[in-house]
Amino acid sequence: MYILYNILVYKVSLALKFIALFSKKIKLFIDGRKGTFSKLDATISATDNVIWVHCASLGEFEQGRPIIEKLKIEHPSKKIVLTFFSPSGYEVRKNYEGVDVVCYLPLDTIYNAQKFLDIVRPEIAIFVKYEFWPNYLNELKKRAIKTILVSGIFRENQSFFKWYGSWMRKSLQSFSHFFVQDQKSEMLLKSINFSNVTVSGDTRFDRVFEITKQNNQLRFIEEFKNNKYTLVAGSTWKEDEDILVDYINNTASENEKFIIAPHNINQQAILNLKKSISKKVVLFSEKEVGNLKDFQVFIIDTVGILTKIYSYADVAYVGGGYTKSGVHNVLEPATFGVPIVIGPNYYKFNEAVELVKNEACFVVDNSQKLSVLLNEFLLPNGIRQKAGKKAQAYVENKTGATNKILNYLK
Repeated sequence: MYILYNILVYKVSLALKFIALFSKKIKLFIDGRKGTFSKLDATISATDNVIWVHCASLGEFEQGRPIIEKLKIEHPSKKIVLTFFSPSGYEVRKNYEGVDVVCYLPLDTIYNAQKFLDIVRPEIAIFVKYEFWPNYLNELKKRAIKTILVSGIFRENQSFFKWYGSWMRKSLQSFSHFFVQDQKSEMLLKSINFSNVTVSGDTRFDRVFEITKQNNQLRFIEEFKNNKYTLVAGSTWKEDEDILVDYINNTASENEKFIIAPHNINQQAILNLKKSISKKVVLFSEKEVGNLKDFQVFIIDTVGILTKIYSYADVAYVGGGYTKSGVHNVLEPATFGVPIVIGPNYYKFNEAVELVKNEACFVVDNSQKLSVLLNEFLLPNGIRQKAGKKAQAYVENKTGATNKILNYLK
């Protein structure tokens, strides 16, 4: 199986070069990796003590970020190499200043794994959540480099737990320790004879909790909000926007304000959204046109500020719940003590499931249910405030994973 895997990786690498001719994302995937080794050569010297942190994409980066930032504070003399597999992670965080170098992880060939480790020579490798590349892991084990998995989550349908998965189980032997999110993951690992496991929880809770301590002030949002009741809709897709627009156009009063931060900020998509709204709308890109307080809907056609905007929300709508991939990050509004509304596809995300169970997050599957729920939040019955407090308490009670991992590393 291992030989077949390496043949497959080689064939995939050839196929991706062809697909890159027609796909912008795959072109980034291919072109971005061309400069990895030269970038590492220029940054890492033979005398450096290096910590290597690998993330699949942006979500895993947010899980690894609290560990990276604490390590940088506690070990300022060490260099940190941060690698991404996906363009959606690298392209957003390629200028992240919390590490010494950010680059793509070269494809998992034997040659690439050996060359990467020859240059980086990490004293420890940290994989976030669920990236398991056999050639890299085998090389790490051969070189006796301490390797840990953080915020790991395992499921029964993974190959490790199938009769045909013995070759992948062998790769898991490279890990010195597994820090997993839940007891189910611990039990699964123990079922295949791995006892070096700690249930530490999810480091994302530490990350979002720390967000509340930073300066989240945005004066233009304050001007727009003007102390009025505001719903913030983040990472919305068209299906989310359709039911939100229906509420805004047909039900919302003049005393309600709406901030929409779409997942897709393509210019045409933004213009279509703006045209569909009958109330007075302003875009982030045109926020200098007049008094923001005079507008009822604010469309954020940029990235990077949604987290701060959630701090101004009275209610948050988190998009993605009508897509196959599922709902986006519900923890960011939850940490600010905001009740959350989502679409029906959320079952793959433990935090969303638990917030729904705790009555801090509410599921709607059509515009009528959304209207009923939002009207109830406007009533002076305390339901909205109680839900917000439950959301905030949920996040605070789940913190601590980062310290558990750092204590192990010490």
